[in-house]
Amino acid sequence: MLTFLDALKRILVGKPFRTERLKQAPLRRRLALPLLSSNALSSVAYAPDEVLLTLAIAGISAIYLSPLVGVAVMAVMLVIIASYRQSVKAYPSGKGDYEIASVNLGPRAGTTVAAALLVDFVLTVAVSMSSAAHYIVAAFPALAGRHSLIACAGVVLLALINLRGLGRSRLGNALPTYLFVGGMLLMIVVGSVSAALGTLGRAPSAAFEIVPEAGYEAGLTGFLGALLILRAFSTGSAALTGIEAPISNVHTLAPPRARNAASILLWLGVAATALTLGTMFLARATGVHVVEDPARNLRLDGGPIPDGYVQNPVVGQLANAIFGQGSVGFYVIVALTASVLWMAGHAAFKSFPNLASHLATDGYLPRQLRTRGDRLGFSNGIIALGIAALILVAAFDAHVATLIQLYVVGVFVSFTLSQLGMVRHWGRQLASTADRRVRLRIQRSRALNLVGFVLAAAVLAIVLATKFIFGAWLAVLGIAGLYLVMYTISEHYKAVDRELAIDDSASAKALPARVHALILVSTLRKPVLRAVAFARAGRPSKLDAVIVDIDEEKTARTVAEWDRLGIPVPLTVLASPYRETAAPIIDYIKGIKRDSPRDLVVVYIPEYVVGRWWEQLVHNQTALRIKARLHFEPGVVVASVPWQLSESTHGRALFEHPHDPPAAASAAAGADGPSAGAGPRDESTTTGRRPS
Repeated sequence: MLTFLDALKRILVGKPFRTERLKQAPLRRRLALPLLSSNALSSVAYAPDEVLLTLAIAGISAIYLSPLVGVAVMAVMLVIIASYRQSVKAYPSGKGDYEIASVNLGPRAGTTVAAALLVDFVLTVAVSMSSAAHYIVAAFPALAGRHSLIACAGVVLLALINLRGLGRSRLGNALPTYLFVGGMLLMIVVGSVSAALGTLGRAPSAAFEIVPEAGYEAGLTGFLGALLILRAFSTGSAALTGIEAPISNVHTLAPPRARNAASILLWLGVAATALTLGTMFLARATGVHVVEDPARNLRLDGGPIPDGYVQNPVVGQLANAIFGQGSVGFYVIVALTASVLWMAGHAAFKSFPNLASHLATDGYLPRQLRTRGDRLGFSNGIIALGIAALILVAAFDAHVATLIQLYVVGVFVSFTLSQLGMVRHWGRQLASTADRRVRLRIQRSRALNLVGFVLAAAVLAIVLATKFIFGAWLAVLGIAGLYLVMYTISEHYKAVDRELAIDDSASAKALPARVHALILVSTLRKPVLRAVAFARAGRPSKLDAVIVDIDEEKTARTVAEWDRLGIPVPLTVLASPYRETAAPIIDYIKGIKRDSPRDLVVVYIPEYVVGRWWEQLVHNQTALRIKARLHFEPGVVVASVPWQLSESTHGRALFEHPHDPPAAASAAAGADGPSAGAGPRDESTTTGRRPS
């Protein structure tokens, strides 16, 4: 089976990379800026849509407030960025909000932040790929209705690319973001000039009327209107996801790392603000109308909209209005938007495994997540993220508006706790600093982080209040569930470490009184004779062989053959009225331990070694079950006695030369000398219904 899995792994992942390839030069600022900002900038592709879509619940008049909502969201972003610029100077290790919360607020706060970020990374992949699918459909309308399939294919492809260690080219990864920013700025400038000259085109949806939802016929009035504005603000806050990337990757930057990270944060905020506000103002100028259910909430001249109408994303409609339907500019903007969404998903496939590896190192996640795979990536983390994102995309049918309701919660949980942690950090620094100039600098940093904390906490409260019943409760549930998982794993690892720690207790050093060896027998063949020889060579205090009586005739033949060969080991027949193999053996061993608690019981199990993966499936299954049961018995040691069949040479060659092609591996195997002696062709003493 291992050979089969190894071959499948080579097909999907490829040959291993040498560890030396892990070393890369520090990131210079011009490359780090696009690489660490793709997630935040990609939100331009869906954040304006969600603001417009939410306000459209109250009709056409409400969507005219969308630019003001965008201004409020960008103001929050700039404040958070100013706060992060203080954080990155104090914690340049690359562990980001997780480290800040853990050090200043304790491990529980750190674990909460980590759980929130992990959930947010999963949603980043799901939202980015789902949004990219909608842009692909905008360019190719014939694919309408296949959004979920396209998004799932994107997630699988991203996972495979990261498992194979591809996409490591820094320039190749930076170009899509630079091109996206350049293309969007060009579209905004052209659209703004056209608007000033009165030649700006209309969006494809501009002619449609919006039917308000029940209760909003009067527009944004009263309590419901205020609540809807807050809901639009909380949904638009998806634009803030990803701005933590520079502080989480500061260790990869070229010196001076903290200063470069702060500079990247500043330029990220400027670019995101320009693109988001430019998009939202042009959306209002071109009359973009997007709603939750076009068939129900849109009307054309008082009647239904045309059959087969596909509601395209805001940026796609803007490109249509500014450059013309089917123009080169339209396809370029749509392609660049899809590419930056792809890069956002790619960035999450880097961030999630890296954070998971830190958590695994600290004992909060399974330690397998800290191990790099053949292609130098954290393969287990990549697979976990891919599976989780696939489940979300499939469960919500790649519906961005629904997925967005789950979004933002995680990132604002981390914002809030990390900013509170920074306030405490500066408070401790202030208490131990006497220099007046340094104290003033610390007080200014603490004030910025305090403002960031208050604002992040307020936005988190708004998000929970306005989005909880619309899906945010799932994100809260996911964060809480992941926190409990990490807490349980941490407690388990601590308990194991305490129990396994070397101390002065007598039990850890006491020798067994005697060694009682057992040989499991099914049928008398060469592997059993080898097991007898090995057991006798160990010179145990007592040596027995046992056979479980499932088939009376076969058992009788085995006992007779045992006596005929004169094997100097007593053979005990164990009754099995219910035709079980493992249970009688376990009961027999428990009887030995009951009579002699200080005895060590060594169980010798003969096994065949085969050469092909499918042959492993038809051999040694009973042995595996018995070994699994015996591992839970105290004072019992299991010794596997392998018998290599002649065909096992092929399997041995694959393991000894795993990176060689089959022909080379076979030649290498032939050069090793003759194979082990051949055993019988039919099933082994450890397969079928016989113990061995």
